[in-house]
Amino acid sequence: MNRRNFLKKSLIASGVITVPFSPNLSLSVINNPISLGFIADLHHDIMHDGFRRLEGFLQASEKTKPDAIIQMGDFAYPNKDNLDVINAFNQAHINSLHVVGNHDTDNGHTLSQCIDIWGIPHRYYSYVVDRIKILVLDGNDKGSPTYKGGYPSYIGEEQLSWMVKELESTSLPVIIVSHQPLAGYISVDNAVQIQNLLSVHKDKILFAINGHSHIDHLLCVKDVYYFHVNSASYYWVGGNYKHESYPAEIHVENPWIEYTCPYQDELFTFITINPQKQHIEITAKKSNWVHQSPVDIGYVNDELEVGKEICPEIRERKFWKFDGCPEP
Repeated sequence: MNRRNFLKKSLIASGVITVPFSPNLSLSVINNPISLGFIADLHHDIMHDGFRRLEGFLQASEKTKPDAIIQMGDFAYPNKDNLDVINAFNQAHINSLHVVGNHDTDNGHTLSQCIDIWGIPHRYYSYVVDRIKILVLDGNDKGSPTYKGGYPSYIGEEQLSWMVKELESTSLPVIIVSHQPLAGYISVDNAVQIQNLLSVHKDKILFAINGHSHIDHLLCVKDVYYFHVNSASYYWVGGNYKHESYPAEIHVENPWIEYTCPYQDELFTFITINPQKQHIEITAKKSNWVHQSPVDIGYVNDELEVGKEICPEIRERKFWKFDGCPEP
């Protein structure tokens, strides 16, 4: 066993979750550590306490002082009733970025409203934060040849062409941000196509990050790392597992909550890219189930494990500068 593999196995055995960089990735253009705050799937229009959860994230951001904050979609309907939530997020940081989720256009709301009321340049766009390029994608494209119903989950050819041009033309390290996953559980219809495109530029890509799945999961495909950020609010269990987690009057006013297992406290994370230490660190945030857990109500998911991917937490992880994907 060579020294690199020995170190990898030792770190895994010690309980530290490690993810390597590609050896060709250059962080020389970054002078100082860069921190980004991420919150996903607030679902303010489902949760009775969505504003409180956002405030928890914003208060932590004020203390941590990241270089940007990013909400990963399924945030708050773009309407006048939600201006307090939207303005609180937008005014909390000079670099407040939005990703459009599939539920943000529910109940007759439109993509144009998201762009106008949230204040974003386009449904997909690039943004540079202190020498890191962030590519924000819109996973709600129609036209998937394998569409099987429900919400669209697809990155169309126009958007893919734009993404490739952005990757080819930049010398900066890149983070790919989307609501729908680009790999793993409930990923977009053309996930394999996207993974192949991103693998060509793996030396530039720090990681891809998404919401939507309401799980805590990290995986590697063709030397690109994909991180599922857990929901700020709950795990969705669906109509077969309806139950009450709060007093009856809350469920009367917020009927969709009974389809969820809520978290007691809001979840979010800060991710720091450190060029001196040559690693990326994902900070942990742990909560508990409000009342009954998915196990308590007999919830079963054939693709996910309760207590592993399905959990009321975001786990700490560090990305170290090794090559290739970690061994299973």
